[in-house]
Amino acid sequence: MKKVVLGTIAAAMLATSGLAADYVMKISHVVSASTPKGMAADYLEKRIEELTQGKIDVQVFPNSQLYGDGDEMKALAMNNVQVIMPSLSKFPSIVPQIQLFDLPFLFRDKEHLYKVMDGEVGAKLKSFVDAKKQMIAFDYWDAGFKHFSSSKQPIINPEDAKGLKFRIQSSKVLEAQFKAVGGNPQILPFSEVYSALQQGVVDATENPLSNFYTKKFHEVQSSLTLSSHGYLGYLVVMNQQFWDKLPKDLQEKVAIAMKEATELERKETAIEDAKIMEALKKYSADTKKLEIYQLTDEQVAKWRKVMEAIYPQFYDVIGEDLIKKAIETK
Repeated sequence: MKKVVLGTIAAAMLATSGLAADYVMKISHVVSASTPKGMAADYLEKRIEELTQGKIDVQVFPNSQLYGDGDEMKALAMNNVQVIMPSLSKFPSIVPQIQLFDLPFLFRDKEHLYKVMDGEVGAKLKSFVDAKKQMIAFDYWDAGFKHFSSSKQPIINPEDAKGLKFRIQSSKVLEAQFKAVGGNPQILPFSEVYSALQQGVVDATENPLSNFYTKKFHEVQSSLTLSSHGYLGYLVVMNQQFWDKLPKDLQEKVAIAMKEATELERKETAIEDAKIMEALKKYSADTKKLEIYQLTDEQVAKWRKVMEAIYPQFYDVIGEDLIKKAIETK
């Protein structure tokens, strides 16, 4: 009887809180709730509801429960969902300048990356998104630096890439990146990469540690080079119409929650990367099937010299001033 009464009270409270909310904010993403992005989305739900005292009812839908990877941008534009955090690779068709993040060896380290994202260059790129009047760009979330991996010879120096078939996302920058070192870029959906590596359709990949490990590429590749040469990230965006309807005090509270969630997501990404690195080192030691290499400063300098030569190809698309400001950011 007690359980029934408590259940009835809980249901009544839930119904009351739903009725009390002035706004409903649906957050959709395509990954597990246990990932850094998933944890940050759940934090947003909790924190926005706390800060707004329930005036905004936040509902999180992980794992493509609401919309899949190919549908979420359209759903956001139609205000069927209010917040998404798509990969930066989803934006070049509307904001080609965002391809700045694809430029190889642009970022010296994570500190430099975050200063670019959170500084003048990152703000400028977000302003291009805002100017489309469909969505408001908030913060950049982290997926991690990309690293080279190979089924053939280890990729240590630029000449090691010659003749290798590299799987890439659809990107003119990434095509130019591998052509600059004599590689053969192959555009393939991410879902097909494992089998393509097994069958020798491609020889090499570039991925953050999380993708490399969770998709088990280490089982079909013989070497991993910790190159940190490229970057994968997300941009958190909100439907413009929904944002404009929020009173200023609620907008301010949402912005506070967003900043806190961004700090959490980046912290959790670093923790996850460290755990994966330990797991990969153990796999390497136990199986002797994977060699892990760390580029030296001299090797990085060689790569950077070769890769910087492609930057001028994208001055017209990205903006020479933006590229140079990113490089010069301290």
